[in-house]
Amino acid sequence: MPIRRLPPELINRIAAGEVVERPASALKELVENALDAGATNIEVQADGGGLSRILVADDGQGLAADELPLAVERHATSKLAPGEDGDYDLLRILTLGFRGEALPSIGSVARLSITSRAKGQADAHAIFVEGGAVGAVAPAGFPGPHGARVEVRDLFYATPARLKFMKSGRAEALAITEELKRQAMAHEAVSFALDIDGRRTLRLPAEASGPEGRLARLSAIMGREFSDNALALEHEREGVRLSGFAGLPTYNRGNAAHQYLFVNGRPVRDRLLQGALRAAYADFLARDRHPLAALYVELEPSLVDVNVHPAKAEVRFRDPGLVRGLIIGGLRHALAGAGHRASTTVATAALGGFRPQSYTPGPSPAGFSAWRQGGWSPGAVAAVAQAIPGLSEVSARAELEQVPGFADAPAPVFDPVDYPLGAARAQVHETYIVAQTRDGVVIVDQHAAHERLVYERMKAEMAEGGVSRQALLLPEVVELDPAEAERVTARADELAALGLVLEAFGPGAVLVRETPALLGETDVCGLVRDIADDLAENGQALALKERLEEVCGTMACHGSVRAGRRLTAPEMNALLRQMEATPHSGQCNHGRPTYVELKLADIERLFGRR
Repeated sequence: MPIRRLPPELINRIAAGEVVERPASALKELVENALDAGATNIEVQADGGGLSRILVADDGQGLAADELPLAVERHATSKLAPGEDGDYDLLRILTLGFRGEALPSIGSVARLSITSRAKGQADAHAIFVEGGAVGAVAPAGFPGPHGARVEVRDLFYATPARLKFMKSGRAEALAITEELKRQAMAHEAVSFALDIDGRRTLRLPAEASGPEGRLARLSAIMGREFSDNALALEHEREGVRLSGFAGLPTYNRGNAAHQYLFVNGRPVRDRLLQGALRAAYADFLARDRHPLAALYVELEPSLVDVNVHPAKAEVRFRDPGLVRGLIIGGLRHALAGAGHRASTTVATAALGGFRPQSYTPGPSPAGFSAWRQGGWSPGAVAAVAQAIPGLSEVSARAELEQVPGFADAPAPVFDPVDYPLGAARAQVHETYIVAQTRDGVVIVDQHAAHERLVYERMKAEMAEGGVSRQALLLPEVVELDPAEAERVTARADELAALGLVLEAFGPGAVLVRETPALLGETDVCGLVRDIADDLAENGQALALKERLEEVCGTMACHGSVRAGRRLTAPEMNALLRQMEATPHSGQCNHGRPTYVELKLADIERLFGRR
């Protein structure tokens, strides 16, 4: 079969298949061009899921008339300049785009028009490209002082086969919305507007540059609750800076759709982020729950390669271990600083469960009939108290009043209600502690709270004394792929610190001599294979850590205060004080809240007092 040179039109269409995967891909390229041009206001319109029409208008520096033909020429770009030696350095990319492929690729498969007025020029001009055929530059009207309007019509009309693989108009519109949101999250100082099929879909005003403006932008996109339940991150290590926000463990989702990573202002998708989040939140969330996070990594451009993916959706770090360690360390530091804090959505959900209901008389215990008739008496009160099992009216003051001389004693200088979790007032159904704070009520799940306290203590003891190991009577050989075996043996020291002692046993196997005593009798082969999978995917032996933590969690569960146990007032208050002093006590080992706080103002609203 002879080798042939392909015509330029076909070359552009092939390139378009890599760069312009779907309408959202075309939008991404156009918005990145606007941002690189210094735009502070970007407006987007999309019709028919972006297949019929996409319009991106910006107030950037614009294009001069002589630059328009070059803009639609393949591999012509203003974003790369030669150095002093005349060479182009692809490892120091300072812009979002740099290849000069987007506009010619889009123009080869659609009807493309570019109208622009360059900054400082009076006249505006336009150029049209239809199916790869470039028209002449002509004068045109332009509404603003400078900027560009890029319109794409009939996307993929020149490649009808590609249209068959597009999803529904609604699905493509959702992808466009998601892409614009990601760009907006990366650039909080730029305003964004989106209309889909003539309907106002998104309006994001420009925010101030910096953490406060960024959090406001994230809240506008990820939900207003995010700002109330987000932990700020600000860390730097060896020239790599990490900032952003991560949600409290009790503020989680059923999928990883709300996890975002931005590298030097570029939204990227990277498995490194998912692995780092999983490692950092392993102590706090069940495997099927996922935290919310928006993390921003800034580093020297030469330390990251952005030219590894056709659509620039992925990057490659020169030292991925450094970035991964920085993310995990930063997240763990933020989570430790959260202390006993739990998400506000827990209280919101609890308040949402209260609904005013009309009372329907029915069979009632002794004493309630007296209440209905307005005849309360001490006997009636006692009858009602006896008729409601599980209500233990035990409070700190009730017990102290039984102490001789208590009534004559001077009032304490510090009121217990001023503690963060307040003073215990009652125990309900021998499971929940009711505490009063200065401005509300706290309800604590005594079993979940104590389980967390025991678990944290066990982890601290394990970290101090190391993981005890048990030697196998007969060392076990685990066969793996040669590459997997090499990865596992390279981490032998790390695994030994966790109680798993192994060594290489030929090119495709490892020999396991000792296992963590906590695991008891365990499936050694399954454990090692899980570790190999984790090392391949996340670069960490998460499987072993998670199994050890799972055993600690089970032991903590059995060693903690059980539901159904009656506690004295000192015991309840001691539990509250321990929670305040213990990191991560706001959630149990599975990410469920250990307490709910109801503010007095919210309770008053329930009863119509506000």
